[in-house]
Amino acid sequence: MIMPKEDIETTMFAPCGMNCMVCYKHCYHKKPCNGCLKSDDGKPDHCCKCKIKDCVKTKGFSNCYECTDYPCKQMKRLEKSYNTRYGASLIENSLLVKEHGLTEFMKQQKEKYTCPTCGGIISMHDNECSECQTKL
Repeated sequence: MIMPKEDIETTMFAPCGMNCMVCYKHCYHKKPCNGCLKSDDGKPDHCCKCKIKDCVKTKGFSNCYECTDYPCKQMKRLEKSYNTRYGASLIENSLLVKEHGLTEFMKQQKEKYTCPTCGGIISMHDNECSECQTKL
């Protein structure tokens, strides 16, 4: 999938701090997942059953960082997994959004995850371009 020329939709920012645009389920599939905040079409089971997404919805927040319990036990567990497996920090993403705003964060993400070779989307899960398979 090619990175869109326009800004990344802010609805692609998951409550936990994940940029759904650069998720492998979005950028590698003919029927991509539309992100955590939209329908469950194309989502893996673990995303459909996400307790973090449900918690935010129940509390009436848009993002986890709005909660007084942030980062909670579930968020800390997810953060540890993303740090270990992908070298990424969802908490850092959320704090950047809180400090600089979602639009600015998504602009930075677009620059970071656009393949310099072909303009494809680089999956944050494997640091590989969805189009030309260049590893970065």
